[in-house]
Amino acid sequence: MKNNERLSGILLHPTSLPSPYGIGDLGETAYRFVDFLVKAEQHLWQILPLTHTGYGDSPYQSFSAYAGQPLLISPAHLMELGLVTAADLLNVPSGDPESVDYGSIIPWKQSVFKKAYTHFMDAGPKLLSLHTEFSDFIQEEQAWLDDYALFMACKSANNGVSWLDWEDKYRRPTPEFKQKLCSALKEQIGFYQFLQFIFYKEWLALKDYANSRGVKIIGDIPIFVSMDSADVWANQHLFQLDTKGYPLKVAGVPPDYFSATGQLWGNPLYDWEAHEKEGFSWWISRIQHQLKSLDILRIDHFRGFESYWSIPYGEKTAINGKWVPAPGYELFRAIQKTLGDDLPIIAEDLGIITPEVDALRREFRFPGMKVLQFAFDNMGENDYLPYRFTTPDCVCYTGTHDNDTTLGWYRTLSSDCQRRIRRYTRCTDDETRIGRELIAAALGSIAGYVIFPLQDVLGYDSSARMNTPGTASGNWSWRFTEGALRDELAFALREDTILYGRYHMPAQQTDNEPDTNDELLKEHEAEADAENQLADLEADIENTLTDLETVAEDQLTDLETVAENPLAAKNHVQTGGPNR
Repeated sequence: MKNNERLSGILLHPTSLPSPYGIGDLGETAYRFVDFLVKAEQHLWQILPLTHTGYGDSPYQSFSAYAGQPLLISPAHLMELGLVTAADLLNVPSGDPESVDYGSIIPWKQSVFKKAYTHFMDAGPKLLSLHTEFSDFIQEEQAWLDDYALFMACKSANNGVSWLDWEDKYRRPTPEFKQKLCSALKEQIGFYQFLQFIFYKEWLALKDYANSRGVKIIGDIPIFVSMDSADVWANQHLFQLDTKGYPLKVAGVPPDYFSATGQLWGNPLYDWEAHEKEGFSWWISRIQHQLKSLDILRIDHFRGFESYWSIPYGEKTAINGKWVPAPGYELFRAIQKTLGDDLPIIAEDLGIITPEVDALRREFRFPGMKVLQFAFDNMGENDYLPYRFTTPDCVCYTGTHDNDTTLGWYRTLSSDCQRRIRRYTRCTDDETRIGRELIAAALGSIAGYVIFPLQDVLGYDSSARMNTPGTASGNWSWRFTEGALRDELAFALREDTILYGRYHMPAQQTDNEPDTNDELLKEHEAEADAENQLADLEADIENTLTDLETVAEDQLTDLETVAENPLAAKNHVQTGGPNR
């Protein structure tokens, strides 16, 4: 990926946005977040996978590698489209505004979606334009949408259980039986197609808005797909499965920084020989689909393209696996042949990275990742320290979705490590500043791109952690609340961004606009002085108004006294009392 710009941005999944509907969505607050990014001079918005989540609500375990997350659909937008009424949006489950309660939100949103679909189908000519868009969407996305919608309809017909627990005729359907299913489940299939139509209508509109304001979207996909997914069910020959569809080997990683027993992900492994025979067409289609919806794509667990950790199915931990080679070079050459040489891909190259993995990444010019929490969690030298960076072709993070917040992480460090990071960042003893200071250290590095979680901008502790690897529950639920994105926060972040040369000049610059960082800083300092003067003036006006109100109240009291006892008031004046 060619990158000649120094840019920075924020990691925030849309589910973490504020919303009156229990979970962040693609409505108004998403647009306001883009506005905050612009105000803070941030030109990158990184998100987690946008796919339709399954078990554990993890964006990395989805029902499809293509389908969008219906929970992100904005109920307010459905009302704007005339698909639901205000009455349909009543009885939103009450809950913690700083957390998503998936158990209550999913059924509530499903009920709203079903009302919207019913109205859509019954409206007829009243929604003719929307129906035309819907028909076009079905045709354009047929390659993945047909299998996904049928899979989800079958899943609903089987009470939501994994496809491995369906009857044999559902698990490995013949083309003829698929046709019968499409007829029998026509209404349910239409419902899932409709949800995808609305999701992509909303998402692409938001992406267009972000792009128009100079913000690029960095997306994310896991290297592996979920066992309980349309991808595996409809393409069983592309995975290491037995004749009944059960996996022979599953994915994970050996013991590492995050877990002493490794991570047993349980995803089915690819049959790479089968993929090669088909010219890697499934992978080409997957990457192509993602790059229609995103500007840049981060691929999780990139090292799995060089070799992957293969664990026998049925193991309780990831310890008893082994490394197996993968055809990474052949795969990415095939993708380049279709999509072009300059693929906008970021390689997640954390964990056990061998020279072979690094060579694969360099061959295709994919920038890797540098995580500053890894730089300071011990007293030794390591390649994550900013002064050890050797190339701008990398993305520097304070932490990722798998890390604790910087403040939470800092509190777990030894006193020596804490002292070291404070000295490096010139941070005071105020630990709540550590996130902002680590952001500044990242911004000042030579890395082309810098990304930091919003939790670090806000200075939040471990209670705002997004995910703890190796734990099955309590993840993916954090949200920030209305009012958190204050103007002074954007201004401070903007100053640091300009100071470290990450200001991105608008394409059309007028003669009056500054063209250097020094001039920009002077401009913002002048703005700050003007704001302070305005605040002082407002305070003076407030004090004057208070004095006038006091005088008026005294006069009113005297008048009331005269009205109640005019004789006493007359005597009071005659005896020399005050007369106002």
